[in-house]
Amino acid sequence: MQYIKPLVATFLIVYFVMPMLMKLANKLEFTDKPTERKKHRGEIPLCGGFGIYIGFFIMYFIFMKENRSEQIWIFIAATLIFLIGIVDDFYKAKGKEFPIYPRLIIQILAAILVFKSGIVFEGFANPFTGQYVLLSGGVQFVLTIIWIFGVTTVINWSDGMDGLAGGISLVSSITFFIVAIILGQGESAMFSIILSGTMIGFLMYNRHPAKIFMGDSGANLIGFLLSIIAIDGAFKQTTVLSLFIPILALAVPIFDNLFVIVKRFWEGKPVYEADRSQIHYRLEEKGFSINQTVSFIIGISVIFSTISIILLLIKH
Repeated sequence: MQYIKPLVATFLIVYFVMPMLMKLANKLEFTDKPTERKKHRGEIPLCGGFGIYIGFFIMYFIFMKENRSEQIWIFIAATLIFLIGIVDDFYKAKGKEFPIYPRLIIQILAAILVFKSGIVFEGFANPFTGQYVLLSGGVQFVLTIIWIFGVTTVINWSDGMDGLAGGISLVSSITFFIVAIILGQGESAMFSIILSGTMIGFLMYNRHPAKIFMGDSGANLIGFLLSIIAIDGAFKQTTVLSLFIPILALAVPIFDNLFVIVKRFWEGKPVYEADRSQIHYRLEEKGFSINQTVSFIIGISVIFSTISIILLLIKH
C-alpha cells in the first residue's frame, strides 16, 4: 500500500500539468511538424518531456529520502539530459537538425556523474564457484557508462509512434518495480513506481491519436532513469541471472536498435542518421495500423518482462 500513494500522486501531477504545457507549447510554436518520415496529423506539442520531468522529480524528492547526496547527483545528471533534449526539440520545432556531438558529450557526462555518485555496475558471482567477481575500476566505469548511454539512446530511438516509447517504458518500470519487491529493494521499488505513475499520466495524452509528444527531452530522460533503476536494482544482485533481468525487461528497444545499428553500418549510412528501420516502421509498412503495431510491440515487451520475473522467482 505504501507504493499506491506515490503512484497516484505522480499520475495526477502529470495528468493535470500536461494540458497547461500543451497550451503554452502551441502558443510558442514548440511543436513537431509532419515530415516524410514522421507522418502524424498536424502540429503536435513537443512538451511532454517537461511534464515528465516535473512530475517525476517532485515525487522523487518527496518520497525518496534515504541518500540525499546520490539523489542530488541523479537530479543534476538527469537535468543535463533533459536540457540537451530541449535544445534538440527546439531545433526540431524550427525544422532544423541539432548536431549529434553536443548530445553525445552531455549524455556521456551525465553517465559519468551517475557513476561518481556511487551507482555502479560492480561485479557478479561466478556461477560455477559461487565466488564473487569484483570488476576492476576501469571495467566498472566502462560498463556503467555504456549501459546508461545505451539505454538512454534506445528508448529515444523507440519514440517513433503514438504511445510506443511510453508504453515500453511503462512495462519496463513496472517490471523493475516487481523485481525490486521480490528482492526487497525498497528504494528501487519506489523509484520504479514513481516512474510508472509518470508514464501513465503521460500516456493519457500520448496514446493514438497523440495530443502531445515527449520529444527528445522526455525520451532521453526516461531511458536515462530506467538505466539507473537497473544498475541500482537488479544489477546489484550477485547472480549471473540478475544480469539478464534488465536486458529482458528492455529487450525490444535494445535488440531492435542493435539491428538498426548493424543495418545502417552494413549499408554505409551514419549510425545516427534517422530512417525508418525500426520495428514499428517495418510493421507499419507491412500493413499494421498504429494501434496494432504498438499493441504488438508492447505485447512482446510484456512477454519478455514476464519471463524475467519468472526466472527470478524460480531462482530466488
